[in-house]
Amino acid sequence: MDVFTYLLIYLIAINGILYSLMGVDKSRARKRKQRIPEKQLWGFALLGGALGGSLGMNHFRHKTKHRSFLYGFPFLVLLQAILVGYLVLKLYTP
Repeated sequence: MDVFTYLLIYLIAINGILYSLMGVDKSRARKRKQRIPEKQLWGFALLGGALGGSLGMNHFRHKTKHRSFLYGFPFLVLLQAILVGYLVLKLYTP
């Protein structure tokens, strides 16, 4: 496998994890159980999972009143898309 394949697998995994964490945290919030710390959610977003976090936030209607999540996750999606595009161009441009 080449570097692009590993990058794709990583991004799918990290985004899937954060998407799931948003659902788990919403469920815990409804049940008034111990929550997932916001720092942990941000950590996964910064590691490349911002798209999954944004999708999870909208799907589960979770953290939508927090401006930092509402604007921060989409901003990170944009930055991460630019970074991935740059890396792909660097890897596959002769």
